[in-house]
Amino acid sequence: MKKRLALQKYLPQAYQLMKEMDDLIKEGIEPLYLEMIKIRGSQLNGCAYCLNKHITDAIQLGEDPQRIHVLSAWHEAKNWFTNEEQIILQLTEEITLIGEHGISDDVYDRAIETFGEEKTSHLILAAISINSWNRIGVGLQMHPLKYKD
Repeated sequence: MKKRLALQKYLPQAYQLMKEMDDLIKEGIEPLYLEMIKIRGSQLNGCAYCLNKHITDAIQLGEDPQRIHVLSAWHEAKNWFTNEEQIILQLTEEITLIGEHGISDDVYDRAIETFGEEKTSHLILAAISINSWNRIGVGLQMHPLKYKD
């Protein structure tokens, strides 16, 4: 595999702005909800680098590894996730797969009803942010360090 450029080397200001946006977002979202968004978006985008990072972070925050194992099939394991978490996961999926139909009225309305406009704004921006990071990770072929025995 050919080595690709390090974006932060050539556009450090842009990279810093993305990190600052992440800092603003996390002020309005519970840490495990934020990691759930990052994991689900990264699953859909196939970003191994982000999956490795955010699964590790979620476990360190106390997330049950079994829930992470079924997260990609949460539609089949709804009893493992609260109503709030299901809305967050659906919202994340609809933002990540935006070209299919955008955010549906049903998911948008449920998010506003459950979280209010301010927190929904944080949730939407969190999904947008991880999609941006995933595009950097996948586009520049960033890979996590391989697990060693």
